Amino acid sequence: MQETNLSKDDTRITRIDIQSEPYSDSYGFNVETDDQKAFFNLCSAVHQCGVAARKNQSQIHRSFKADGTILTETDLAVSDAILATLKKYYPDCNIITEEIDLHDFKDGARYTFVLDPIDGTDSYSQGIATWCVALGILDENRVPCGGIVFAPRFGVGTEELFFCSMPGDDRIFLNGELFTPPQHYDAPKQVTLGSNVLRYTDISAFGGKIRSFGSSITHIVAPLAFSNIDACFDPLCYAWDIAAAHALVLKAGMVVKYYDGSDVVYDDRLLLERKMIRLPLLVGNEGCVKYMKENFKVNMEKLK
Repeated sequence: MQETNLSKDDTRITRIDIQSEPYSDSYGFNVETDDQKAFFNLCSAVHQCGVAARKNQSQIHRSFKADGTILTETDLAVSDAILATLKKYYPDCNIITEEIDLHDFKDGARYTFVLDPIDGTDSYSQGIATWCVALGILDENRVPCGGIVFAPRFGVGTEELFFCSMPGDDRIFLNGELFTPPQHYDAPKQVTLGSNVLRYTDISAFGGKIRSFGSSITHIVAPLAFSNIDACFDPLCYAWDIAAAHALVLKAGMVVKYYDGSDVVYDDRLLLERKMIRLPLLVGNEGCVKYMKENFKVNMEKLK
């Protein structure tokens, strides 16, 4: 990303002011109860952040965090804006976010929100379209129960892809319409794959096509959004790289499993210690997950 003539302190790229949006069915669901109103305001904040990030994509500065990963002003601006919204409408809930360790976690809270302000920051910083704003919701038992995924430049026949599903509601909405999940083959023909998976996985037995976008969340929701992509083999990553998509694919009737077949549990290790998931993830219908387990050979020694 080339430097621009904007200052890194320029509020045009370092601050996002969330505006109140009149209640409507623009995100697909009716807005009548207090819970629906709170979720509507959350969807609105995520949408406004994504639109601002899209507008500013050509103007941001690419920098590096201590661990070598990419950071931009937009990551921090989105994080600040959504954190403020969460604290306003969900004041008693936990928040886990990639960019800030808030050190405040209450066991048994009604919800735990898991935020990745820009999933796919490397792609975003280079002007590539495959990135998203991702907010996952876990219930009081830390089970995925809702999520919002907004990819402002990665839609299907349209510029935007906006998935949302609120807690207590099995419905998924895409771009303001009730979403019906596509049907997939039991043996995948196309699979999304993180680029670093090839360092420790032999996929030579797979005769289909591989898609790699540079965003874990878009990899996981791809079998929902794109009917010809059947499954996802997701690499080692963090809770914020999967949580927003996790509830969506479960509500769509798909399976999310670790490579050894066990379930993903959002324990203290993932949320409070902020550690990576312990094995790659398999995402798809039962047949696709079984196929990937049998044909994608992970070298466990290389994962250590």
